[in-house]
Amino acid sequence: MTQEHHHPDRRKKKRLGLKITIGVMLLLFLGGGAYAFSVYHSIASTLDKTHQPLSVQTDKRIINLAEKDPFSVLLLGIDKREGDRGRPDSLILLTVNPHEESIKMVSIPRDTLTEIEGQKTRDKLNHAYTYGGTDLSIKTVEKLLDIPVDYFLEVNMDGFKDLVDAVGGVSVNNTLEFSYGGEHFPLGDINLNGEEALRYSQMRHEDPNGDFGRQERQRKIIQAFIKEAAQVKTLANYGNILEAIGNNVKTNFTFDALKSIQANYMDARHNVEQIQVNGRGQETDGVYYYHIAEQEKQKLTDALKKHMLIE
Repeated sequence: MTQEHHHPDRRKKKRLGLKITIGVMLLLFLGGGAYAFSVYHSIASTLDKTHQPLSVQTDKRIINLAEKDPFSVLLLGIDKREGDRGRPDSLILLTVNPHEESIKMVSIPRDTLTEIEGQKTRDKLNHAYTYGGTDLSIKTVEKLLDIPVDYFLEVNMDGFKDLVDAVGGVSVNNTLEFSYGGEHFPLGDINLNGEEALRYSQMRHEDPNGDFGRQERQRKIIQAFIKEAAQVKTLANYGNILEAIGNNVKTNFTFDALKSIQANYMDARHNVEQIQVNGRGQETDGVYYYHIAEQEKQKLTDALKKHMLIE
């Protein structure tokens, strides 16, 4: 049995939980299927609560979801702080192409050094949210990658555990026995509540596959959540799920938009490519920044534009 001897770092815990939460939310919206739309009116009411339109931006392109236009969505996992609006601990850009039935998922390091509109010097990417909320975060990502951001999904970090608990926990097949954060995870099929699911997806250093092993466990949690949410037995508990969404999510998706996505884009969720942003970390005057070379950014931009059918 492998033991994790270090006390889990609180900030790492938050970032991992946020990544899983936003992945869960995206897959729920793309693949809720019969479960989601069997409670039509309740979902419509919840999305009224979560809906947060962006400020008027005349340069925004128009997406026709009924015609299956590829689109992009920025997922922001927000660490809320008392006395201020908080800041993103996770930023993930996804492009969805229904014609290729595929999704590209780009995790953008929050410490990326970049230009932020209205600031005299370059700063960390996640500081854009502190300066100007969701709108400025979107503008900053658009400028960084030269990619239009059509939609956003903002999730409070507390939503992850609430969502897993709302479906009564999840079951996964564990292939590596280990202990972490006061929890023990034996081999075989195991049942996890929200807190346990978070801990299960954290451990990295004692995994022979390192971060790849951790990512695999994160995918297991997300897939297990979708499976539970789609079960008939969960329908009686949909109110708790919608409450967790309503309390922890903000988005500019409308209910009509999500209906179009459910009808026209569902198959894309089966083919998700995760793209790593290559760069280097460096301290400047005691502050850590992540530097992305222009060549790397251009390579990423070209790949995303091609996926979104942008010339």
